[in-house]
Amino acid sequence: MGFPRLKLAIMFLVLWFILVGIALAISAILGYGSYSWVFLAIISIFVILLNLITYFYSDKMVLKAYKAKIVTERESPRLYKTVQRVANMAELPMPKVAIVPTQTPNAFATGRNPNNAVVAATEGILKTLDDDELEGVIAHEMAHIKDRDILVMTIAASVAMIIAFAARIILFQMFFSRNRNVNPLLIIVVAITAPIAAALVQFAISRSREYKADKVGAMTIYKPLALAKALDKLDKGNRRKPFRKGNPATSSLFIVNPFSGGSFVSLFSTHPPMKERIKRLEGMAREMGHY
Repeated sequence: MGFPRLKLAIMFLVLWFILVGIALAISAILGYGSYSWVFLAIISIFVILLNLITYFYSDKMVLKAYKAKIVTERESPRLYKTVQRVANMAELPMPKVAIVPTQTPNAFATGRNPNNAVVAATEGILKTLDDDELEGVIAHEMAHIKDRDILVMTIAASVAMIIAFAARIILFQMFFSRNRNVNPLLIIVVAITAPIAAALVQFAISRSREYKADKVGAMTIYKPLALAKALDKLDKGNRRKPFRKGNPATSSLFIVNPFSGGSFVSLFSTHPPMKERIKRLEGMAREMGHY
C-alpha cells in the first residue's frame, strides 16, 4: 500500500472511530444501552441508501443541476477531441462529454465508474484556456475517473452524514436521558465537536484526492506546467466571476471551487490552497527538466 492510500485509509479510520465514539456516547451518556446501536444502525441504513441513490444517479443529477448538455464531436470538436486524446493516453474508455452554459471557467467529472463517466466543461473554460491548458484540465478530471473518486467521496460523505445525524440525536435526547449524573455540558461538547471533526476529515480526503488528480493528470500528459497555468487562470476566473446558482455541496466535483468569490479559511475548504497546488506542479516540472 503506497503512502497516499495509507493516508486515505487512516483518514477513513478516523471517521469510523468518531462514529463509534458517537455510538458509545449515546450508550454511556444517555443510558440507552444496546438500543443506541439499533438507533444508529437505522440512521446508517437511511443515510447509506440516500448516498447510494446519489452515487448511481450523480451524473444525471449534477448535469441537470447545472443545465449541462451532452455534446457530440460535431457540436464541440475541440473539447471532444481533447477528451478523446486524454482518455486514450490514460487508457480509459471514452466518457460522455458535456458543456455547461456559463462563462465561469471550470470543469468537473462525474459518474460512478469509468464506463459511466461524464466530463463536463463550461463555455468559459473553452474561451479562457489554450489547447495545452485545456488538455491539462481534462487530464485532471480523467484522473478522478480512473481513481473512482466519486465512490471515495460518497463513502466519506455517508459516514460524515451519519455522524451529524447521530450528534443531533444526542442533543435531542439529552432532555430525556435516564442518566442524570452526566454533565449536560459534556453532552453538548460531544454533539458539537464530533460532526465538526468528521467534516474536517471529509474535507481532508477531498483535498488529498485533488492533489493526487493534479499529479496523475500531469503525468498522464507529461505537461505539469500546462495544468499549473490552467489552475492559475481558473482560480482568478472563478474569484472574478463565481457561480451564482448551484449547490455548494457539489463544489468538490469541480477542479477549482466555483463558489469561491471571497477568501475562505483553507481548513474548511474542499480544495487545497491554489498556491500549493501550483507549487507542486512546478516542482514536478523541474524534476522532469521542463524548466
